[in-house]
Amino acid sequence: MNILKLIGRDKEIFVNDISTKEQELSKIVSGSTFLVIGGAGSIGQAVTKEIFKRNPLKLHVVDISENNMVELVRDLRSSFGYIDGDFQTFALDIGSIEYDAFIESDGKYDYVLNLSALKHVRSEKDPFTLMRMIDVNVFNTEKTVKQAIEKGSKKYFCVSTDKAANPVNMMGASKRIMEMYLMNLSQKITISTARFANVAFSDGSLLHGFNQRIQKRQPIVAPNDIKRYFVTPKESGELCLMSCIFGENRDVFFPKLNQDLHLITFADIAVKYLAELGYQPYLCASEEEARQMMETLPKQKKWPCLFTSSDTTGEKDFEEFFTDKELLDMNRFENFGIIKNEGDFLTDKIDLFTNTISEFKKSKRWNKEQLVDLFFKMIPDFGHKETGKYLDSKM
Repeated sequence: MNILKLIGRDKEIFVNDISTKEQELSKIVSGSTFLVIGGAGSIGQAVTKEIFKRNPLKLHVVDISENNMVELVRDLRSSFGYIDGDFQTFALDIGSIEYDAFIESDGKYDYVLNLSALKHVRSEKDPFTLMRMIDVNVFNTEKTVKQAIEKGSKKYFCVSTDKAANPVNMMGASKRIMEMYLMNLSQKITISTARFANVAFSDGSLLHGFNQRIQKRQPIVAPNDIKRYFVTPKESGELCLMSCIFGENRDVFFPKLNQDLHLITFADIAVKYLAELGYQPYLCASEEEARQMMETLPKQKKWPCLFTSSDTTGEKDFEEFFTDKELLDMNRFENFGIIKNEGDFLTDKIDLFTNTISEFKKSKRWNKEQLVDLFFKMIPDFGHKETGKYLDSKM
């Protein structure tokens, strides 16, 4: 299936920038060592491929998902074969003592790339999953940066999200807080990051869910009022690697907006997706109707769809990669924009966040309201609104 066509494009957006830098990029990668954390997720796999195909001296990949790691290796072997350097994968939890032992056993990497994250807006529905999101997005990041500093790495890259710009949900806000921690640690190691659009058909995404619904012969549901920017998995890997290799300290890379990268609704993509499979969408008025129509419509090359407006907590009406308070460099690359950060270290806020979360954990008692209140202290203009409805309550 042509992903570019489904997201309304006919060409990749970073081709010229990659081509211009390819000789230098390949030279640096082939002479360097890499650790990719969270390397078996959709973005992690894309980044790993971009590094692997340029023959690095050492490439170690860590991820908590054993199954996804197996698929990553199969994919690399099937696409590229083998490299001369040291390539290994490790099924480890970054927060575990086993991971710490792994780092102590060697830990010598020129570049450390952290792609691990809890990325779903739905993860804020309860205080326990929300606390894990804070752990993964903020404190695991802080931990792995400090380990990179101790082991003498030259560069640390961490993926952020467009939802960190003027955040309206806890996931985006957790990534904004993560950026605060990164700015503070950038005094000791060169750090760059990236904000970018939704990765089309990434694991767990709504578009990936379209595949699952077709395989399981279930209705397709999508919001018709939420517009998003989309990049392909390959483009996500290119963006991250370019930021990692060429980003200066505190740089945040993002895709420039142009005629090729434009907002599109999930419902519009669903229509294109079904057309690719030879189906016409049949618009239903309710979940129950959509489920019932599955028994007859596919035989007529029609597929039950429920396209509705969004009313769940944490959904942003539109996406943006930067705020009006951030300094931009729009001239260095053709299709990569860069946010330039001078270094606002916010040590007092970071200490407050660390200490408050530590107290919650010690007591083993906290609620969502306490966490939301803490987030507002960190981000005074946080646009969070509680509707009382979450994605898990919908089909």
